[in-house]
Amino acid sequence: MSAVAAQPVAVLGCRPGVAGGVCFLEDHVVLHAVGAGCVQLHLKQNWHKFIPGIEKTRGVQAMAISPDRRYLAAAETVADHPVLTVYDLSSVPARRRRTLSAAELPERVAVSLAFSPDCQYLAAATAPPEGHLTCWLWEKQRLMAAVRLEAPGSSVCQVSFSPQDNAQVCFTGNGFFKLFKYSKGTLKQMNLEKGMPQNYLCHTWLSEEEVICGTDTGKLILFETGDLLWETSVEYRKPHRELKEDATTTEYERCSVCSSVDNGSPQDSLPQISAVASYSKGFACSSSPGIVLLFEKTRGKELYKESQEIWLPKDQFSNDPEKSGTQNIICICFSPSEETMVVNTHKNQLYVFTMLTTDFMKERIAYFKYLTFPLHSASITGLDICVWKSILATCSLDRSVRIWNYQTNTLELYKEYREEAHTVSLHPTGLFCLVGFSDKLRFISLLYEDMHVFKELAVMKCRECSFSSRGHLFAAVNGNVIEIYSSITFQNINNLKGHSGKILSVKWSVDDTKFISCDTHGAVYEWNLSTGERETDCVLKSCRYSSIDLSSDARVIFAVGSDQTLKEISESSIRHEVSAFGVVYSAVAVSHSGHMVFVGTSLGTIRAMKYPLPLTADFNEYQAHAGAVTKMSITNDDQFLLTASEDGSIFIWKVYEKGGEVVKWQKEAEYAEEVLIMRSDIREKSQAMLDLQIRVKELQTENYYQLSLKDMYYNEKIKELEDNFTQEISSLKTKHQNLQAEKENQERHHQLQVSELTNKQAREMQKLESDSNQKLLMENEKYQELDEKSQKMQEEYEKQLHSLEESKSKAVKELTEYYEEKLNEKSVLLKETEEDMRQQLRAHEEIEKQIYEDEDQEIMEIKIKYERQLWEEKESNMQLKGEIGVMNKRLNSLQKELKERNRYIEEMKLAQQKLERFIKSLEDDILSLKKEIQERTNTIQDKEKHIYDLKMKNQELEKCRFVLDHRIVELKKLIEARDNDIKIMKKQIYEMEGELERFHKESTQLKLNITQLQQKLKATDNEMHRERQKKQNMEALLKRFKADLHNCAGFIQEPKKLKNGIRELYTKYMQESDLEEIEIAQKDLQPECMRQREYLERNLAALKKKLVKNQETHRGAYMHIMQENMSLIKEINDLRQELKAALTQLRHLKSTLKLTKKREAIQDTAPPSELLPGPAVLRLNAEKENEKIIEMQQLEIQYLRNQIQEKGQSPPVQPLLAGNLPELNLEGSHKTQQQ
Repeated sequence: MSAVAAQPVAVLGCRPGVAGGVCFLEDHVVLHAVGAGCVQLHLKQNWHKFIPGIEKTRGVQAMAISPDRRYLAAAETVADHPVLTVYDLSSVPARRRRTLSAAELPERVAVSLAFSPDCQYLAAATAPPEGHLTCWLWEKQRLMAAVRLEAPGSSVCQVSFSPQDNAQVCFTGNGFFKLFKYSKGTLKQMNLEKGMPQNYLCHTWLSEEEVICGTDTGKLILFETGDLLWETSVEYRKPHRELKEDATTTEYERCSVCSSVDNGSPQDSLPQISAVASYSKGFACSSSPGIVLLFEKTRGKELYKESQEIWLPKDQFSNDPEKSGTQNIICICFSPSEETMVVNTHKNQLYVFTMLTTDFMKERIAYFKYLTFPLHSASITGLDICVWKSILATCSLDRSVRIWNYQTNTLELYKEYREEAHTVSLHPTGLFCLVGFSDKLRFISLLYEDMHVFKELAVMKCRECSFSSRGHLFAAVNGNVIEIYSSITFQNINNLKGHSGKILSVKWSVDDTKFISCDTHGAVYEWNLSTGERETDCVLKSCRYSSIDLSSDARVIFAVGSDQTLKEISESSIRHEVSAFGVVYSAVAVSHSGHMVFVGTSLGTIRAMKYPLPLTADFNEYQAHAGAVTKMSITNDDQFLLTASEDGSIFIWKVYEKGGEVVKWQKEAEYAEEVLIMRSDIREKSQAMLDLQIRVKELQTENYYQLSLKDMYYNEKIKELEDNFTQEISSLKTKHQNLQAEKENQERHHQLQVSELTNKQAREMQKLESDSNQKLLMENEKYQELDEKSQKMQEEYEKQLHSLEESKSKAVKELTEYYEEKLNEKSVLLKETEEDMRQQLRAHEEIEKQIYEDEDQEIMEIKIKYERQLWEEKESNMQLKGEIGVMNKRLNSLQKELKERNRYIEEMKLAQQKLERFIKSLEDDILSLKKEIQERTNTIQDKEKHIYDLKMKNQELEKCRFVLDHRIVELKKLIEARDNDIKIMKKQIYEMEGELERFHKESTQLKLNITQLQQKLKATDNEMHRERQKKQNMEALLKRFKADLHNCAGFIQEPKKLKNGIRELYTKYMQESDLEEIEIAQKDLQPECMRQREYLERNLAALKKKLVKNQETHRGAYMHIMQENMSLIKEINDLRQELKAALTQLRHLKSTLKLTKKREAIQDTAPPSELLPGPAVLRLNAEKENEKIIEMQQLEIQYLRNQIQEKGQSPPVQPLLAGNLPELNLEGSHKTQQQ
């Protein structure tokens, strides 16, 4: 066998649809069906003990616990064959005691089981049609009796034994209620069914003769010895408002996602008794989804009356909280002490309720709690663990994601969504997880009390996802493509393409350098993440791979699939194959040490084997799940193996090596305890704390104020009471003095009376003494007579006793001799019969060896004959034993008579002693009576005195009471008036405090506004001063610059001096800071210019393309325009010639003007009257004419240009970009130039 072993430490799940699926072994130990067996769960210590089923079992279909809670019977199916198994729970671990099967019965799975009260017999029932009721003597594996029952359809049926009769069996189902009595190898029906047949869904025994049944129409029917005794109907119950508003799930702190409306069909509103169980006060039943009703016995006409309703809690973490409280309850059980009740629902959930022993503490409506925590109700599709924490994450087709702690075996987080979850992966830190839904891949933060969706990725139908070993990357499967994302930026880094089938499993290496994947077309690929290409591949098209895993050094790949082998792949080839021996492997996991390999099968079993892989069946196989194993994982320290299955159960295994030693790791695992929490939650909690602190302070002040008021009030009251008491004390002192005087007078009077009474008493005592002496003499005479009679009676009884003893001894001797002779004869006969039996058996064995094949029927007849002979001999022995018992009874009766006579003698002796004691007691009574007479006389006197004193005090107290009542009424009136004033003043104080707070807030706000405005004013004043200073400086500069510029302008005729002056101005007025600012501005302008240039170049290229197209389409129009342009050019040339001519005229006129000037210079001496006006007039006319000519030519040129533009714009050319050009950012440069 393999050196690797595993033991289940915890089992998280519950198997649905099991008859009697939950029961108590002790007050705190619950047994329920899960996976391929049953588990014992301790409610206080939280330990689990798993009881596996038979090899290759498909799970438990029905189970029953014996009345002494020592044996467990289970109905299982192995390879389509039903098997009844009885387990011994007293041994550790629980072992299989017997396996029952009968060849003459049809192979049908038992749907109900029951033990007899003495645990010797086991009844099993199979469902109709062709239903059977069988009765087994299970210790000897013998079928005692069987009854066939034909009923319509395949309905629910139940069988049970009477709680006090081993031979009485009740069997119910659709249309039948039958009571059977077992006798002489047959089951005989005791009752006759009357009335309309009912569909009985469940029943339970309330007493030795009473059975109560529940029907599918909500009726509870009580039968007594098969006859109808009582019947009632239960109405359909809907959840109360308290259930809808109250949050009753407290173990698991998480948040609801959504809520939907319950659209139930009309059939759901019909009552149906789905489960019933009895306890000492009555019984419990479930009449509607989510409710259990408790009925208690009464003395009226109604034999049983409803006492309490118990509802399933509303699950606040479900997407439909109301539906979680309306699950169908299929099983109810009570603890041995009846302190707790546990129920099982059709959605694999277990709930518990603590029964209250006292009636006054009971509430009309109560609620269940989870037995441990909410469990998965559908197939588990994903499982993963992390490095930092001892947690595992699971997701299921029940649309939930759960975080478990595999060290404490508890549920830490739980949340339900709208869509089904197909895969889950935990970040190595344990603070985040990936969940693949049908619509999206969600990156979820695991908070302290919630799961917060941090990021959603558009990966449709993601069936597999996985974080890298270091957590910086994660892979998500999208169809046939594996997408690699960064877990920090959520960017798609790479896409791995190449698979042709559905990808079912992916795996990262420890150092994240390798990534492995497998698909349904038999391909196993190793990828290079940097290039996105395959490095190695191994394709086997005949195999549909379902799971893979890597060795710690990433050199060997372990793969399992549909070809019933475990493959060891290395360097693109299958190095080694291990057969599954007729089973399909569905999951594989390799330890981090590399020495162990665990495999899950399609039957739900777990196989542990050593590495290197063995060639033979050298492995340990464990029965665990009832469905195929979907996911497996080993913790980083190789201490625990975690498995999940299609049946919704999770197994946590402890891994052992040789000799049962736990796997040792190099370092002890240290787990982090950090958790995430939302900032809003912290703010809310801090705000709540602040509010509570403020409230505490307010309450303290209020309490202090009220205490001070009370102190004032009570101090005043104490003063008043002190004054009153001083007055009363003074008055009482005077009364005391008066009473003392009266007392002295009364004492004298009483002394005289006492002396008289003593004399009377002495006379009476003398009389009593004489009377008592006479009575004593009479009693002594009677006593002597009784002594003589008792002596005579003793002598007579002693003689009778001697005679009876002698007769008794003789009779006993005769009887013993007679029966000893008979016993010897019977023993001889028995020995002879035994020898005959041995000889016949030997002959029978020889005959059986010779003709085994042909004489089966004769052998059976011989067996039956000898069994009957044995049975007859046993009956004769039983009769003899009965006769011996009768004789023993006679002897016992004689002994009882002797004892009674002895008792009578002793009683007479005791009576004599009592009479003597009575005489002594009478004497003592006489003395005590004398003493009592004296004491009573004294007490009478004391009481009379006390009565008189009390009467006087009563009168005085009545007077005081009247006065005090009057004062109390006045004080109450004053207190009410003062309380009203206090209330009014408190209201005013609260209003004034509110106004003060408002005024304080307004004043603080105004102060802040004022300070802000003052700061703004200061800032604006400083800016004004700066600007004014700058203005003054600029004006002074401008004045100096103008003066210097004016001086430089004087050297305009001398270029060198002007150049030197300008250089001096430059050096004087230009500074290095200005140059730097200009350079910075130019640097800032360069990128803006480049952007503008690129923009313009793009527009220009677009316009060029547009122009080329337009030129091709409008070439004819352009040719026409060119011809017109040619004609216009000719006209322009003509006009130019005309201009030349006009210019020559102007020159000629200018020359004439010069001549006239010379003449005027020559003729300066001539008088002005002699001067001729002709040339001046000619000059003026010539200038006007030239100006007019130029204006006309300019107008014609403008007209021609307009025509050219209109003709050129006739086919409009629009730019590609309709928007305006981007504005140049020249403000910075302009400001620098101004400075």
